[in-house]
Amino acid sequence: MALTESTMMELGHSAPDFSLPAANPEVDDRGDAQRSLTDYDEAEVLVIVFMCNHCPYVKHIEDALLDVARAYREEGVQVVGICSNDPERYPDDSFDRMAERTREKDYPFPYLQDKTQDVAKAYKAACTPDLYVFDDSRTLAYRGRFDDTRPDGDEAHGDDLRRALDELLTDGTVTVEQIPSVGCNIKWAPDAKPAHAA
Repeated sequence: MALTESTMMELGHSAPDFSLPAANPEVDDRGDAQRSLTDYDEAEVLVIVFMCNHCPYVKHIEDALLDVARAYREEGVQVVGICSNDPERYPDDSFDRMAERTREKDYPFPYLQDKTQDVAKAYKAACTPDLYVFDDSRTLAYRGRFDDTRPDGDEAHGDDLRRALDELLTDGTVTVEQIPSVGCNIKWAPDAKPAHAA
């Protein structure tokens, strides 16, 4: 495990498009297993979380992240999880294991597989978890940590993300300090590591 910080994509950036298979398509029942950015046009706020099954940093925040997703769903916040780890070298992050995880934890949001890792590259994602919050025009308003807790420390609560969502929903802007997320590095396929991950 290489401890890695998020790259902190520039605020104001438009959300890169994606079209990825969902490990749990039944969660929003859109007729097929593929999910794209435009599928969530109706959301007031879109939260993209690069995550995976095996990372201790993701496991640490997982329950609290699910709580945030459930709590803010009625306010128009859509969370989308994306796993970009190489499933060949990290079978715990395979599509089948992703589907198992969504059932075990009753994920309230779609969990997508970025097998080519192209979406992670487009978002300049570097670690798990890596969070991006986009406003209703899909402009980046927040990126950074979920909260200030770490594995083997205090219980995760998601206060940084919650404050960003509250501000965005109430005032249309985020003023909370944005601090890089920290976690395991994304597990790039051989010879696929992008420049931003160097």
